[in-house]
Parts: sequence; structure tokens; C-alpha cells
Amino acid sequence: MIAALVITPTLSVPDNEIQLEAIRAQGAGGQNVNKVSSAVHLRFDIHASSLPELYKERLLALKDSRITDDGVIVIKAQQFRTQLKNRDDGRSRLAELIRSVTVEKKPRRATRPSRSSQAKRVESKKKQGQTKALRRRVDL
Repeated sequence: MIAALVITPTLSVPDNEIQLEAIRAQGAGGQNVNKVSSAVHLRFDIHASSLPELYKERLLALKDSRITDDGVIVIKAQQFRTQLKNRDDGRSRLAELIRSVTVEKKPRRATRPSRSSQAKRVESKKKQGQTKALRRRVDL
């Protein structure tokens, strides 16, 4: 059985479609920083994946800096001190990104404001105008 990254109960991505590469993390780290590759670069090719075409199109249409022009999602995980935690963090961030395109957006239906809400709005504007008028200089 091939392990897979579960996105939704009906959708998962096989592990062989996700490339993980251990790299050295940036920033301060003390004596161990130049020896240990604890950060992880995760790459996921959208075009070569087994995702349904609808989800591929939605992913490619996203304006996300993690998606390259070639359609590859690149996630750099370096929040934790161990490579294992960073790998899990990167995988969960990938799952969250893919999960965001599986949700069907409910279309917005335009509605008119009720007559009472319009009257309340005008009344509050008048009241605010009166408050500001009291702050003006008094003419003698």
C-alpha cells in the first residue's frame, strides 16, 4: 500500500507525487546550524499530479507566491528544529492549500437594503452631522 497525503475523505495525493528535499535552515541556530539540514523544501507538480482537472485548474488560477509559473507548488518548512516536524508541517500546509480549492464558493446574490435600514443609516448620518456641527466655532 502506498502512503498518501489525505486532503479530504474522498481525495488524497500519493506520496510519490510529493518531492521532499532536506536543506539547511536560515537564521540563527547556534553551533549546530552549519551541520544539520533540518529545513525541508517540498515540491508538488500540479500538472503531473493525479488531482482531478477541476482542482488543477483552480490551483493554477490561484494568485499564490508558492506556485511557480511552471505550475509547481514550492513550500519551505523551517519552523521547527527537527526535519521530521518540518516535513509534517510542509505536508499539512500543502494539504491546506489543496483543500482550499476543493471548497465550492457559494455564489453571492445581490439584495436590496430594506427601507428601515436605509432610514436608520440616514438618521445616524444626521446625528453624526449634528454632533460635528456643535464643535464648530460660534458666530456672534
